[in-house]
Amino acid sequence: MATEFKYPRRVQFADTDLAGIVHFSTMFRYLEEAEHAMWRAAGLTIAERGGDLGWPRLGAALEFRNPLRFEEEFEVWVRIGQLKTRTIEYEFTIVRGQTVVAVGTMTSVCVRKQPNGTMKAIEIPAEVADQLEALF
Repeated sequence: MATEFKYPRRVQFADTDLAGIVHFSTMFRYLEEAEHAMWRAAGLTIAERGGDLGWPRLGAALEFRNPLRFEEEFEVWVRIGQLKTRTIEYEFTIVRGQTVVAVGTMTSVCVRKQPNGTMKAIEIPAEVADQLEALF
């Protein structure tokens, strides 16, 4: 898969720290927002109400290159690096115009929520994989 899904956004005041720069933890929220928007664009939801599927994170990493400040417009580019049997590996680039703000990755595993409150890793349903792949 080579094409990115692009999610536009603007920095809100609540996203910034005392220096007026987006706090590092907020960047991870931007990644998750872009992931959810990509799923919606594919005709899916990552958290179906009353559903028993979940997508917990196995790992997330972000390398910061330039700051973002209040009111700046930017995009989060999402790309599915690998769609494996049970996991999705996302690749992200946050850009402001021509400036790369950050690059990162996130890996999620498909799980079925059990009645006892635990989760069990399962294969990604074919219809989910097909719809995500069709987006690209």
